[in-house]
Amino acid sequence: MAGKLTFTLQEYQDAARKYRKELLMLPIIGIQETLKYMTGRPGIRYKESVGTITGDAQFAPYKPQRKTNVNLNLDFRTLETFFGSVVAQFEPNSAVSTLLGAVGATKGDGQMQTPTAKHVLALIAKGLSQHLNDAIWNGQRNANGDTTKDLFDGFDTITNKEITAKTIAADKGNLYVMPEAITKENAVDALKEVLFKLNPHLRAETLYAYCSQEIVDKYNECYLLTHAGIPYNTQYQQTAVEGSNGRLILLPLANKTDSSFIHITTKNNMLVGYDQMGDVESIMVKEYEPFILSYIATMFFGVQFESIDPHRMMVVKLVK
Repeated sequence: MAGKLTFTLQEYQDAARKYRKELLMLPIIGIQETLKYMTGRPGIRYKESVGTITGDAQFAPYKPQRKTNVNLNLDFRTLETFFGSVVAQFEPNSAVSTLLGAVGATKGDGQMQTPTAKHVLALIAKGLSQHLNDAIWNGQRNANGDTTKDLFDGFDTITNKEITAKTIAADKGNLYVMPEAITKENAVDALKEVLFKLNPHLRAETLYAYCSQEIVDKYNECYLLTHAGIPYNTQYQQTAVEGSNGRLILLPLANKTDSSFIHITTKNNMLVGYDQMGDVESIMVKEYEPFILSYIATMFFGVQFESIDPHRMMVVKLVK
């Protein structure tokens, strides 16, 4: 197929069928900017229980007659993936031209790099990932909606619901409400105060502070102002909150820009669910009108915290 600049409908359909698994995976690969700091859970179709089990039984000095009732604490949560679909119309020749420009294909040897029908479909599939990435935090499930943000509840939306239900609350130890807005004058002290409020078991872990770039910028500016003797060009960029032994890592994310929260937890606690292993998800290419093809795909997607226990997570509510 190399060297062709146009493809038949049949070639697109064959590519969609032959490379189904790879094409379905591309939107997931495309959100690696965020997903590399979270834990992917493949094979989730609709709902699955996740969480932790703890008990209060313990070792003590040996006594043959001692018996202990074990009170199991089942902290189960539901990771739900929602079934979504897309019908994306595309003009094949325009897609090929875009790819030709990207790979720099020219006459002669360059023709060996000419895109195939698979490359065109991959271009569309990967483009879908940006919307998934944008919705990771602020998605809000609306079964009648028409956008990716309507497909599933994002982490911030889940957090708001848990706060309303009082399962995330200051008296439970998993919520800290900032007394004032974070500024470039107070950011270091403000985030150090958050560090001091963490459960000791949580503080002992390697943690990410999932936040906006604005928060990190203010922290860096404040650090510069309060640590004037540090060379600007070598230590201005602070990667962790001072006093955490490098364990509370500042993680600015583009999709956290307008968030009302900083989430402090481990990578393992941030679950991103998808299927990729069943036969319900599909990719097809159809032609409903001349010169225009439709890329039709279905997939499962959703997110959840594995646990909201203060041993596992702290939510910081920001003051705007």
